[in-house]
Amino acid sequence: MPLHDHDQSRDQSPDANPLLTEQTHLAESRSALTAMRADVEALDITDVTGNWVNAKILAAEIDNRIKALADLSHTPLFFGRLDYLHAPGRESERGSAQRSGARAVVGDGREEGAEGEQFYIGRRHVHDAHGDPMVIDWRAPVSQPFYRASRVEPMDVRLRRRFGYTGGQLTAYEDEHLTDPAEAATSSKLLQTEIERPRVGPMRDIVATIQPEQDEIVRAGIGGTVCVQGAPGTGKTAVGLHRVAYLLYAHRDRLARTGTLVIGPNQSFLRYIEQVLPALGELQVKQATVDDLVAHVTVRGTDPAERARIKGDARMAQVLRRAVRSGIRMPKEPVVVVRGSRRWRIPAYELEELVRELMERDIRYGAAHEALPQRIAHNVLVRMEEAGEAPDDRVQDAVARTPAVKAAVKEVWPKADPAKTVLRLLSDAEFLAECAEGILTPEEQATVLWEKPPRSLASARWAPADAVLIDEALDLVQRTHSLGHVVLDEAQDLSPMQYRAVGRRCSTGSATVLGDIAQGTTPWATASWEEALAHLGKPGAPVEELTRGFRVPRGVIAYASLLLPTIAPGLAPATSVRESPGDLVIRRTSAEELDSAVLAACRTALGHEGSVGLIAADDRIAALAAALDSAGLPCLAPGEETSAQARLTLVPATLAKGLEYDYVVLDEPAAIVAGEPDERTGLRRLYVALTRAVSGLAVLHAKPLPPELAG
Repeated sequence: MPLHDHDQSRDQSPDANPLLTEQTHLAESRSALTAMRADVEALDITDVTGNWVNAKILAAEIDNRIKALADLSHTPLFFGRLDYLHAPGRESERGSAQRSGARAVVGDGREEGAEGEQFYIGRRHVHDAHGDPMVIDWRAPVSQPFYRASRVEPMDVRLRRRFGYTGGQLTAYEDEHLTDPAEAATSSKLLQTEIERPRVGPMRDIVATIQPEQDEIVRAGIGGTVCVQGAPGTGKTAVGLHRVAYLLYAHRDRLARTGTLVIGPNQSFLRYIEQVLPALGELQVKQATVDDLVAHVTVRGTDPAERARIKGDARMAQVLRRAVRSGIRMPKEPVVVVRGSRRWRIPAYELEELVRELMERDIRYGAAHEALPQRIAHNVLVRMEEAGEAPDDRVQDAVARTPAVKAAVKEVWPKADPAKTVLRLLSDAEFLAECAEGILTPEEQATVLWEKPPRSLASARWAPADAVLIDEALDLVQRTHSLGHVVLDEAQDLSPMQYRAVGRRCSTGSATVLGDIAQGTTPWATASWEEALAHLGKPGAPVEELTRGFRVPRGVIAYASLLLPTIAPGLAPATSVRESPGDLVIRRTSAEELDSAVLAACRTALGHEGSVGLIAADDRIAALAAALDSAGLPCLAPGEETSAQARLTLVPATLAKGLEYDYVVLDEPAAIVAGEPDERTGLRRLYVALTRAVSGLAVLHAKPLPPELAG
């Protein structure tokens, strides 16, 4: 398809100069967006609401609307155009336009329903002073053919136009005539340029480059959970974030009530992706790590790998269930309630029936604790009625609060403290043996026990896996609040108990699970997505596989894929759509010269445009930081935003997952492998590090490479 750029003659009329026409439409659309924002800023909400609470909520909503209408000068307002052969379905588009806040009409002013309509596709809806849309939201049904239409299935699209931008200015366009048999099919140069554009700063959206297989996942319904197995560079993280944006568009009222959440592996990763949704106008999506979700206690300790693995095993849920319910005792004495001159007696066997009924109903421990006094009071009321009295609900509540009933409940169904329960479980060998009998072996029980039990709850040095156990115990006592939709990224590294913790947050909602089995680097890494989805509480959810890479160059992904037969047998390797094979340098040096060789590689990488990541084993970071400082090369920490003045980031291998850099310098692969508990995990960590490069990769090593890469 021909590419038309800014070199075209400007002395023609707008009709004869399509580029000038499109530039004019961009300028008018930006003016319309500015006017939309001004209209919101001019709203007077004085005395609109009945009280100060509603006024504050309304003011916050207006403030968010103003932020969502910001015109980001370096972010294209629209990136494509669709010319239809016929008018799209009027009712469906009218509905989508109403959700966007305007009627479904075309950007050039023609009336709705006219044949040959044009729709400009962009990041958000923009309408003019008359309410006619000038830019259609990429999530609207009428925009879908921009991503899925082809010559085989044109979806009634005559022409698809893509736009090229430089510094926020529209400088080129490219046409694809989907129904013209005379035009040969060619790849899009603008699409290729956008994919290969240097990465400076945080992660950006991919609305201009979403591919058909990605779009199917993005627009999947909210009713079910979707799992995405994606090789490096296939855009699985971006797909998950755009899916959130799409669901908020299609089901905004529902998700506004129930909430959405994006869960990432660490804070560096969350800082890297945090600007994607705001760039799409979505400001209300919360982000967190799994550790944030279960932060019921202060984590100050760490566990050896085997202890953490056992604590993360799904069997611990059964152990905790026994521990929480261990305080239940069958009553030995009757309950005698005194009201006025009368005494009402509930024998022990009736109390036991009430307790056993609650146990068999399997309701949460805390709910049963609250229900038991009412059950006892109800039995008292039955006796009152049999004696000729006429008690009402107020009498039942009063009976439930009597000292006798409270004492009985405290004796047979006492309150449970989740943190104290876990503390006792991990520090009391006899209690653990009682709760874990037939579930954990004696050796496993000995492994999870603390060597030095803390003297009190306040002095306990909780490890991350302990916090997950407390979260499980808390849910056994009281139900965890469920959200409408949860996106779980880098899911392959979660333990079964962590999956359960996330699953509780979407027990009545849906989830998008993103990950790559080959990148699992924890001792408890996911063995299969079917198993992981079962722990999440979403068994049978479909697993979609993305294998077309858009980020990692062809040569780099082919080199990294040499590890797949060892780290993930049977997993399909990724293929790259990148036209350039990328720069791949593998250089061996002596141990004495390794640091200087790494510094030289960093200088070479900084000679190119874009970001540079120096990835090394964690125990090499301090030495490399000192070497960079001595050489006068400033470096950033993972998650810090790169800029024209600071483009080099020093990245510990354990924090590299999910990040990407234009050029990667990889220091001593053997040290990265050796830094993990076992060789397979080490090779998976190396696979992650190798696949962080967008344009070029330089591997520097003094020790021999793993046999899989030696050839």
